[in-house]
Amino acid sequence: MWVVGLGNPGRRYAGTRHNVGHALVRALVERWRAEPFARQRTFHAYRALADGPAPAVTLIAPQAYMNRSGEALAAFAAATGERPAAAQTLVACDDIYLPVGHLRLRSRGSTGGHRGLASVQEFFGTADYARLRLGVGRAVGGELVEHVLSDFDEHDEDCVREALERAADAVETWLREGILAAMNRFNRRVREVGP
Repeated sequence: MWVVGLGNPGRRYAGTRHNVGHALVRALVERWRAEPFARQRTFHAYRALADGPAPAVTLIAPQAYMNRSGEALAAFAAATGERPAAAQTLVACDDIYLPVGHLRLRSRGSTGGHRGLASVQEFFGTADYARLRLGVGRAVGGELVEHVLSDFDEHDEDCVREALERAADAVETWLREGILAAMNRFNRRVREVGP
């Protein structure tokens, strides 16, 4: 099974809203004590060992730019020979239509205009993969690109940390009990915290 966290490569983007998928992969690597599995310029992958929730869970952080995420997955599959069915994959990404701290899981669906999801969908050739959207809030009075490539506001940082913990719990629920159980448990609105 794959858990894929979308983002952009490099330190310049590490703490930005667009990179919450990468942040979730880092959180899972720490939580599960995952070991490096395959690391190339286009992807960083880790394998969860006995401490993880299930055998052979592969965590992938594509190191291509967001709109080329599917190419990074193709490079990983070619390098390792590992390619699960789309239904055995969960993709985590940012969502500007959800308030900061909110999560939304779906078993399948449209890309909603998210270029990273569109690239992943092109790789799989289907929309039948689970996705975990992490809210990063709407752009207020600025450009969308500037918004997603900006760091979280200081008053959002605690909320984001808590959301990443809940997102990691949601991934574990997906692995152990399936997407419907994860959706029922984690697709709940959380109280918004203002500045």
